[in-house]
Amino acid sequence: MAKRNAQGTGNIRKRPDGRWEARYTVGRDPGTGKQIQKSVYGKSENEVVKKLQQVHVDLENGEYIDPIKMTVEQWLNIWADNYIGHLKPRTINIYKSHIRIHYIPALGAVKLQNLKPPMIQSFYNKLEKGDKPLSAKSIKNIHGVLHKAMEQAVEVGYLKHNPTQSCKPPRAKKVEIKPLDDTQITTFLQEIKGHKFELPYVVDLFTGMRQSELLGLTWDCVNFAKGTIHIRRQWQLIEGNRSFNTLKNDKERTITPAPFVMQLLQKLKRIQTEWRLQAGPEWHNEHDFIFTDPNGNPLKHDVIYRNFKRIMAKMGIPDTRFHDLRHSYAVAALRAGDDVKVLQENLGHHTAAFTLDIYGHVTEQARTESANRMQQYITRVNA
Repeated sequence: MAKRNAQGTGNIRKRPDGRWEARYTVGRDPGTGKQIQKSVYGKSENEVVKKLQQVHVDLENGEYIDPIKMTVEQWLNIWADNYIGHLKPRTINIYKSHIRIHYIPALGAVKLQNLKPPMIQSFYNKLEKGDKPLSAKSIKNIHGVLHKAMEQAVEVGYLKHNPTQSCKPPRAKKVEIKPLDDTQITTFLQEIKGHKFELPYVVDLFTGMRQSELLGLTWDCVNFAKGTIHIRRQWQLIEGNRSFNTLKNDKERTITPAPFVMQLLQKLKRIQTEWRLQAGPEWHNEHDFIFTDPNGNPLKHDVIYRNFKRIMAKMGIPDTRFHDLRHSYAVAALRAGDDVKVLQENLGHHTAAFTLDIYGHVTEQARTESANRMQQYITRVNA
């Protein structure tokens, strides 16, 4: 038999299935004028009393959210389909991969409104310490995506609070960069002499471009008269399809590399002209790419990378990544006396502070070397 709740916020009854139910009114249907009633459920009378009291508080404070049956999986799919379309294609692909690979298997069946911080924290802990542990940086990225999805759920009124707000993903450690030193660079240049990818490797080493920026260069980006290269887009592989996309920070830039680099590009232009004549109708360089195979097809990221890794393994430094060529350029530029602001612009970083955060140790070394040179000068003139 149903009984009236003492605070007058609803009716409580024990259901035939053994659960307790508390019904309450949230307003009237504007079309029919009838009361709109909802229910909360629990295993005990005390549990539903507490839930009912919380409903009453939320109604009084204007924080009440209508219970929904939507699961975390359903909301994440809605969010991915409707709220991230403004992002770059590669970013969208990463977000959807996180949803498919991580969130849905672990949290997908949970009702959205039942998703609590301890559940999410347990999910992060398993990612960190499970059979195939992820790095702290990867978990931080996964947390960032889930945080955005839950924040949107708050904005549209599905949640009162973002449950990821009080979660603590593992602190990402600053990754130590591993640029090639002078001896390794000399060895690298010797190893790639005559290699089919010698020119893209050398250009990357002495310009610091990201791999997708390098492979996305077209001949209209090069101004031989001014000795400049305009970096305006990148060539990326997304879900099996290659296409042009905007730069990482949406920040086009023009760099002035060493004359040696421009001479290499002039050499490559002559080689490519010979390839085009030899290929005849088999030539397929419709975008006018700088780096192609002998038939004009753009070079593939994975092929460039695999060949690079083989060279590094032969040199005895198999852990070196292609991105370390970019670091090698940056360190060499700073040691050669380049200003941090100039390096920031050449690398396409968003701020000089970010550049300093990565390469600050190099500038510290440069300051120490400068002080030592000054000490030698003082010793000489003050003898």
